[in-house]
Order: sequence, then structure tokens, then C-alpha cells
Amino acid sequence: MTVPRLLVTAALCLTQAGCAVFSPVPALELAKATATAASTAISYGPSRARHTVRHEHAPVQSICIEYNRQAPVQDVLPALQAELRALHIDSRVYDTGSTAEGCAVWLRYAASMDWGIPPFASEHRAYLTAAALSLQTADGRILSSSQYELDTVFGLGKWSTTRSKISPVVVALITGFEN
Repeated sequence: MTVPRLLVTAALCLTQAGCAVFSPVPALELAKATATAASTAISYGPSRARHTVRHEHAPVQSICIEYNRQAPVQDVLPALQAELRALHIDSRVYDTGSTAEGCAVWLRYAASMDWGIPPFASEHRAYLTAAALSLQTADGRILSSSQYELDTVFGLGKWSTTRSKISPVVVALITGFEN
């Protein structure tokens, strides 16, 4: 191709309307991509325990969990049991109001949820927004309590799994130490 013909072809290409593979402002595209990556990272970020109170008591080897039919998040109970197993604590689940023989320590919980669309998804999904756990003796004396609350400002950990949200709360409940 001769130089004039190359210049005419280049000029015609520049005047055509349509999609471009490259943005005329690469810095803007980089900023948008960085913001998307940061938003996604924050929404799957770490969770933490809050408002932990622990009274001195003997180490717990076994816990009976009172099943809460009012907790709308279905995977809270499996997450609780998995975290207790990771701490080498046996657990059994009983229906609300049960009086099981041999249950010296009870774990009672409450949870709330909300719905939203996760990043890079198109369908709504439920996610845990708050959870409160308390460890009690059979006669109702509180041994420890701890909570999870979704960060409402930045949504930190909003789309993390229920187990990753509950994990620091269970550790705080058992040890008394928050993150």
C-alpha cells in the first residue's frame, strides 16, 4: 500500500462509528476495572466478631445447640457445627424447648438475612446480615456471647459465605478473643 492510500484508510477508520476494542481514555478504563475489583474484594472480605462478653468457666468439650426455627438463614446451623468441629468441640442439635440429659452447655443463636445480587451474578441471593450467639448453662446462666453484624458502610464481607461470617464469632464465643 502506498502512503497516501494508507493515510486515507486510517482516516476512514477513525471516522467510523462503532465499538472499539481499545478505549480512547485508557486511564478511565483502568480506574473502572480497579474500582470493580476493589468492590468485589470488599464484598467478599473478612468478617469479625463484635460485642463479645465471656465469663470465666471451664473449657467446653461438648455443646448442645438449640435449633432456632425463626432463623431465616438455612446454612447457619451447619456453619456453627463445622466451626465447633474445627475447635474440637462436639455438638448435638435439639429442637427448641428440649431438655436433653447430659447437656451442661447450650448454644443459642439468632440470625437475620437480606437479599441482593452478588457481583458478576444476575440472580438474587440471600446473605447473612447479623447473628447473635450465646453459650449458656442448662439452668440459663450465660457463659459467653458474641455477635456478627454486616458492615453497613462498605458492605465488608457481604457476599462471604455464612461459615466465614460465623467463624470469628464462634472462636470469640469459645475463647473470649475477638479477631
